[in-house]
Amino acid sequence: MNILFIHQNFPGQFKHLAPALAARGDQVVVLTPKVKEPAKWRGINVLPYAVKGGSTPGIHPWLVDFETKILRGTACYDAALALKERGFTPDIIVAHHGWGESLFLKDVWPTARLGLYCELYHRSGGSDTNFDPEFPSHTPAYDALRLRLKNLNNRLHEEVMDAGLSPTQFQAGTFPEHYRDRITVCHDGIDTDVVTENPGARLDIAGGPTLTPDSEVITFINRNLEPYRGYHIFMRALPELLRRRPNAQVVILGGSDTSYGAKPKNGKTWKQTFFDEVSPQIAEKDWVRVHYLGRVPYETFLSVLQVSSVHVYLTYPFVLSWSLLEAMSTKCAIVASDTAPVHEVVLNGETGVLVDFFDASAIAEATCGLLDAPERRDMLGNNARRFVRDRFDLKRVCLPRQLGWVDDLLERRPVRQPMD
Repeated sequence: MNILFIHQNFPGQFKHLAPALAARGDQVVVLTPKVKEPAKWRGINVLPYAVKGGSTPGIHPWLVDFETKILRGTACYDAALALKERGFTPDIIVAHHGWGESLFLKDVWPTARLGLYCELYHRSGGSDTNFDPEFPSHTPAYDALRLRLKNLNNRLHEEVMDAGLSPTQFQAGTFPEHYRDRITVCHDGIDTDVVTENPGARLDIAGGPTLTPDSEVITFINRNLEPYRGYHIFMRALPELLRRRPNAQVVILGGSDTSYGAKPKNGKTWKQTFFDEVSPQIAEKDWVRVHYLGRVPYETFLSVLQVSSVHVYLTYPFVLSWSLLEAMSTKCAIVASDTAPVHEVVLNGETGVLVDFFDASAIAEATCGLLDAPERRDMLGNNARRFVRDRFDLKRVCLPRQLGWVDDLLERRPVRQPMD
């Protein structure tokens, strides 16, 4: 089979699926703006394309996002035409359509089956929008209108989508009903053979202590430290945690950019904003037990989880982080926000402890309670790993399902462009 992958930051969510298809003998080609020159990666031909142009000055702000997607879509379309002229015709196209790249690919190859990674459909209620009263929308009366336009990319793709793949029930459930019969729920997968406990793990903190599984360690991880992932709430729990646990070391991973939501207005980063907020409540002698490691190599990330006594995970009703499942796979005892995406994996009292997202005191109380109860931590950690192994294991569960999804795509009668 000829398979074309589209992803603006390849491999992204396809880092296991694309190589597995190449390994079984399919011809796999990738179009991505991430590379500047053609490259070979794990048996895959990775080809570049360049996005030209930028947002039109003075354009209506609701159209900026869609204009960017059109620019990506037309750039990818041009690259696809060039690929077609060189004789490549995909049987299947697999795309993360979130950036608009795959908007026009059915115009190039009308009979190709298009499989989309359906990450999120934007909603004005029951999701991330206006979930946090601390950061309300500036124009709530227009939220539904603005988000309807933001979903133009989703809506246009729905017209040509042969099948979809969504990592969680929550994410699939954000899409309208008429999408869902074409969406298969299957996670990208956790390699539980690699992501596992390690009694001999060591985490060397530069200028600080060396931590092991015998240390008392509280961990908190975001891609970027920001409100969408509850950084502000965790920081408000930190003074109480440090007061009540004089021997605890707190390890925080995450960058200083903004992945989701708005940037702070004060010119600072979110990381600095909430550091400054809680600093007056924390003595200097206690700050030395708080370790900001920024972004770290994956091996270090695993070591952080493997020495963790309690891992705190907080999120808006939004895309579920891989890091939560990875923490569960290493047998971390989890304290997590009682929000919809978390409910699929953290069963309160069984695979972790759920707390109100906004209740910093409850987060501190739950964390301290687990630190005082090693047998309960072990029970929760064992259950959490078993849960992930049973439902999210890469090699035994998720990758076989993904490969089956690709094979099923080939059997579908291709959806045509609406005007065909």
